[in-house]
Amino acid sequence: MMTRKLSSLLLLPVLLGTGCIHTYARSRSWGEEPSYQGQPASWERIGRVTHVRETVYGERGDPAGGAVAGAIVGGLLGNALTGGRGGGALVGAIGGAAVGANASQGSSQQTVYEVTVRFDDGGVQTYAFRGYLPFRPGDEVRLTPQGLSRL
Repeated sequence: MMTRKLSSLLLLPVLLGTGCIHTYARSRSWGEEPSYQGQPASWERIGRVTHVRETVYGERGDPAGGAVAGAIVGGLLGNALTGGRGGGALVGAIGGAAVGANASQGSSQQTVYEVTVRFDDGGVQTYAFRGYLPFRPGDEVRLTPQGLSRL
C-alpha cells in the first residue's frame, strides 16, 4: 500500500509541471495582404515582395506556479516518507517550493518571417524564414530551382 501511494506521488511532478510554463505566439504584418491564385510553374519567376508577417513563438517560465506545484509535491512526498509524523510535510513543502520556483525560471523564443511574393505571371506564393528576414516589402526577387533571391 505504501509503495502504491509513493509511486502515485512521484507522478505528481509530471502532472503539475505542465502548468509552470506559459507558451505564446505574437504576429505582426507589413504590406499588402496576400491573395492566392493558381500559380503556373516555371524554372525562373520574377516578382516583388508584397507582404511580410513576423510571428514570435515563445515559452516563459512561471516561478510562482512552479513554487506552488513544488510545495504541493514536496509536502506530499515529505508526509509520505515520514509516515505523517514529524515535520516532513513542512520541510518537503519548503524545499519543493524552492526547487519548483527555480526550475520554472527562464524563457525561449523563436521568430519566423512569412514573406509573400506576387510574381509577374500573376501567381502569389509565401516563403517562411526562421530567425532572420532576408526581404522587405517592395524588394524585387527571382525564384529559381536554387530558391528565392534578390534581383
